This record gives sequence, C-alpha cells and structure tokens, in this order.
Amino acid sequence: MIKVHGWNGTAGTLGLTKTALEARVYEVKGQGMRVDTALLIQAYAGTTHFAQAVAAASGGVFVQLPEGEGVSGEELQAKFHELYVELGRLSATYTAAIADGEIDGREREDLQEIGQQMHKTTQELMALMFQIYCRPPVAGVPTHRSNDS
Repeated sequence: MIKVHGWNGTAGTLGLTKTALEARVYEVKGQGMRVDTALLIQAYAGTTHFAQAVAAASGGVFVQLPEGEGVSGEELQAKFHELYVELGRLSATYTAAIADGEIDGREREDLQEIGQQMHKTTQELMALMFQIYCRPPVAGVPTHRSNDS
C-alpha cells in the first residue's frame, strides 16, 4: 500500500516522518502498526490490501460489496444468474473429482476456489438485494433486533 505514494508521501499524509513510519511498519524497538493507521494507509492508497490480508490470516476472504446509488433489479438478476452458473461449475467439478472415488489435493483446491467465489457472489447478491429493496436506516433506530433481551 505504501508503494502507491511512496514512503515520504504516505508518511507525510499521516503526519509522520519516513523514519517513524518505517519504525511502525517494521516494528522497530517495540513499535507497531495500529489497525486505524493501516486502514488510513489503505484508504490513501485506494486499495483493499490490508482487508485482504486480515481476511486471509483469519482463514477467509475479503469481499468488497457493491455500493452506490442507482442499482437496478436487472443487476440483481444478473448476480443471481452468476451464482447459478457458479453452482453448475461446482457441480460439474465435483462430479469430475469423484469419478475415481476420491477428491485429490488439486481437486480439493479447485472445489474450494469455486466455493469461495460462490461465497463472494452470494454476499454481493445480498448487498444488492438490500440496496434495492430495503428502506434506508433511520438515524438512532437499530437495524436488527438483539436476542439478548
């Protein structure tokens, strides 16, 4: 992320010297990078690298959800179609993988990759559904009920 604007540019944006930024990044003398600082660098760089790294370290994947005004039902239908295509690909890959009675390492990786893509597509689909068909939240009003009461 720092490569986008360089060490000096990124440090200047954060109000740090290049040396202070390097000390945080490389954890010199007990220093470290705070999450909020990493998020600022990510935003400044216009990337999602930090979010992707956290998701991967947690055993998951980062899914950037669609945003913005003017999404249509056509886009929602296209996303449903994309998910159906991915489900068909999963089914075909599974069928081929078990033809010999065993799923080997490569086949497992292929199935997991398709599953991760389906998860991403499902999250995008849900975001589109809610953008199109949910009323905007009202300030101060919870958007869901808690089961803790």
